Amino acid sequence: MPPRITVIGTGYLGATHAVAMADMGFEVLGLDVVPEKIALLESGRAPMYEPGLEELLARHVQGLPGSTGRLRFTTSYEEVGEFGDVHFLCLNTPQKHGEYGCDMSYVDSAVEALAPQLRRPALVVGKSTVPVGSAERLAARLVELAPAGSEVELVWNPEFLREGFAVQDTLHPDRIVVGLRSEDAERRMREVYAQPLAEGTPLVVTDYPTAELVKTAANSFLATKISFINAMAEVCEAADGDVVKLAEAIGHDDRIGRKFLRAGIGFGGGCLPKDLRAFMARAGELGASEALTFLREIDSINMRRRAQMVELTRQSVGGRLLGRRVAVLGATFKPDSDDVRDSPALNVAGQLHLQGAQVTVYDPKGMENARALFPTLGYADTALEAARDADVVLHLTEWREFQELDPAELGEAVAERRLLDGRNTLDLQLWRKAGWNVRALGRPTA
Repeated sequence: MPPRITVIGTGYLGATHAVAMADMGFEVLGLDVVPEKIALLESGRAPMYEPGLEELLARHVQGLPGSTGRLRFTTSYEEVGEFGDVHFLCLNTPQKHGEYGCDMSYVDSAVEALAPQLRRPALVVGKSTVPVGSAERLAARLVELAPAGSEVELVWNPEFLREGFAVQDTLHPDRIVVGLRSEDAERRMREVYAQPLAEGTPLVVTDYPTAELVKTAANSFLATKISFINAMAEVCEAADGDVVKLAEAIGHDDRIGRKFLRAGIGFGGGCLPKDLRAFMARAGELGASEALTFLREIDSINMRRRAQMVELTRQSVGGRLLGRRVAVLGATFKPDSDDVRDSPALNVAGQLHLQGAQVTVYDPKGMENARALFPTLGYADTALEAARDADVVLHLTEWREFQELDPAELGEAVAERRLLDGRNTLDLQLWRKAGWNVRALGRPTA
């Protein structure tokens, strides 16, 4: 009989993982302590925008017309303990307020609540991004608190989801990493992931510390590539070079590759920035801070790109932002998401507003979240409306909708045809032919 799955935490990671497990054929019970979130999921709606997620919810949530009924939700840890054989921990681990370190309170609270309900052999599988050494501590705590004692085993199984591709990445991952201590735990994890393993997804079996390090190491490497090309953009600006052509040329080298070599205003979101900083903090605690000092410069380069976009905006309108109308296209940290956490686009918009500009923002999916975070900014329902009477237009999130804008039509709405491309994805020649004065980070002015 296949194991029954529970998923603790139904945010971005948990909701996606729960519905993917149901789609793989398992009976799944999702838990969250927020009743409103549970009610939303039970109605077939996702608590965030993620392509394909609501379609899968409609297919599997119990009680919805035509669903398989394999997925349901609860707020009861007791019910979870009785139901599940494999319990996935999908809790948020945000950056501590005022510190670089990782806030483990959500994960710790979940373990404290779940463990006393585990009265028979079970597997607890951590998917959250945690400081190395956490799994060892949590495994001991589970054995200490669970009535089943040592028959409750911990596995660490980091997630590698890309927002905008999370459903695909869960159903068809490019690798599965499991940190564990027994052959039985490995056997059970192979049973859980039988479908992707049959499709050829590699399984990497390792110890706890290595499994914990994989996610932070991967994110740090990606952040390094992004900040490297942004550092090259700074050099290109000084030398009047073209960073887009530079990236194309070095990207043909198989040792380097093309991915994550697009210069712009840098990375953001709920993972890369906080994982980078938590990794540095943990390395310091372990006495290995010198090994990761380069990450401080990676973080610094990233934040500098936001300041550079603000300065470029100031220059474009004659040196003074006070009273200038600025249209900002994009609020989310990346396209195909409604996530505005640590969004470079929204950060730039906020800085411009604080320096006296009249800022109007438009984003295809992130408006509600942006308003909640920056209520004092102006918002518009379309790109055309955001650009009306603008002295300068900023392209800060690379939505396809913005690449398909008609420069001539937008030009009729603005006060001045000035465009700053902070993502290097627009056809600059097309905009220039329509009479726009165009600047892009790291590219020649003409």
